[in-house]
Amino acid sequence: MNQKTSKTLTVTILSLSLLTVMAGAAVAPALNVIKEYFVDVNQTLVQMIISIPALFIALTSFVFPKLSQKFKAKELVMAGLLLYVVGGCAAGLFSNIYLVLVFRALVGIGVGIIMPLSTGLLSFYFAPEEQDKLMGYSSAMNQMGGVVATLISGWLAGFSWRASFLVYLMGLISIVLCLIFLPNDKIGGRSSEKGQGAFKEYYLFIVAIFILMFTFFVYPSVFAIETAKEGIIPQSLIAVIMAGMDFIAFLGGLAFVHIKKAIGDMTKYVAPAMFLAGYLLLFLVGGWIGAIVGSIFIGFANGLGIPFIISCASMKAGKSAATTVMPFISMAMYFAQFVTPMILSVVGFVSPYAVASVTAVLFIIWSSQIRKEK
Repeated sequence: MNQKTSKTLTVTILSLSLLTVMAGAAVAPALNVIKEYFVDVNQTLVQMIISIPALFIALTSFVFPKLSQKFKAKELVMAGLLLYVVGGCAAGLFSNIYLVLVFRALVGIGVGIIMPLSTGLLSFYFAPEEQDKLMGYSSAMNQMGGVVATLISGWLAGFSWRASFLVYLMGLISIVLCLIFLPNDKIGGRSSEKGQGAFKEYYLFIVAIFILMFTFFVYPSVFAIETAKEGIIPQSLIAVIMAGMDFIAFLGGLAFVHIKKAIGDMTKYVAPAMFLAGYLLLFLVGGWIGAIVGSIFIGFANGLGIPFIISCASMKAGKSAATTVMPFISMAMYFAQFVTPMILSVVGFVSPYAVASVTAVLFIIWSSQIRKEK
């Protein structure tokens, strides 16, 4: 592959990362407005607007290895992107909460196809020595997508909660790039057969990403509602703070390769420690200082933690990562997003920030088991 082809392919694959990790939470800044519209609906159902895509991402990730055996990469990507755009935008057309949730599920199916490819194709097309840098870029693009989506969604929500779902038109950028530049290679085949034992082989990374995503997803699940309850920060600035958190996560993704070079294996402790610091600030300090500084710590932790776990898992799996470990990583990541609001509602007598502080401690303990691949 020549340099020009390599650059266009890199940009094309990374464009998928703009759409994935924050797929469900893209409309999080509008959640309070949506809740006001569906005033007679159970609050858990309203929160499922954010979390239900995650369930269907997890379910789709489970069957992804079989899909990769039957279809080529470009065919899978285009199907996923069409579901993302159509399902995402159409959710705003309905006044029935259950129909809204059906179209949110379509978004989940689309992302369930896209997510393993957004990082797995980097392992498939690029050499191992390039992957730390590219995984950091992928995480950075995840978070930049979150910045853009959060700002646009928050702005659109000022017109109507329905308009906030138009943020999923961002997927059109990837559709154009993938149509032009993405090769239509078969990435499944014999390597997919190894997927059956993938959980046993990669469970350290799968559980780690579950704990990370649960810990992080407490933030978009409750931040807008908890901050509005506190009454110190105006509603108009909540979306700005959340977008700022995503921008800090973008910087965390860019910083990943440099931090890993500087402190090596100790990198595994940085994200969980920053999660703990961030949630303790939100829980114990609150107000402007707690919200802003806590969001900075949580954002950086998310931006750094995701590429660390994915790069470690991908290095171990090699070229087969897209069809072995990545579907399990995707499943764990998004199942965590789905169950977060449910677990928080069960332990509603405890501050959600206190719950996240506890899981951050568990994340520190679990991370101690992860060893650098030779």
